Amino acid sequence: MLIEVKNLPEKDVSCSTCRANCCRLEVMLITDTGVPEHYIELDKWGGMTMARLDDGWCAAVDRETMLCTIYENRPFICREFEMGGYECLDERT
Repeated sequence: MLIEVKNLPEKDVSCSTCRANCCRLEVMLITDTGVPEHYIELDKWGGMTMARLDDGWCAAVDRETMLCTIYENRPFICREFEMGGYECLDERT
């Protein structure tokens, strides 16, 4: 499968200037990073996921700044989701 990625100047790829599409993806918690308990939900199989608001956004995103309010304790998958990386650019298109 070939996916076309638009060329974005590196300075334009920033979490603070993005509409945080990645923060609408389902996030499974597979390691303990210290995510505060009130941001954790159990799915129907008993797995831990990041809590999401009714509109699908991660509950830890500050909707004014579009930045993570628990950045230092964010889930492992969020740490691996590299700003400006392939997955990031794919979500922005």
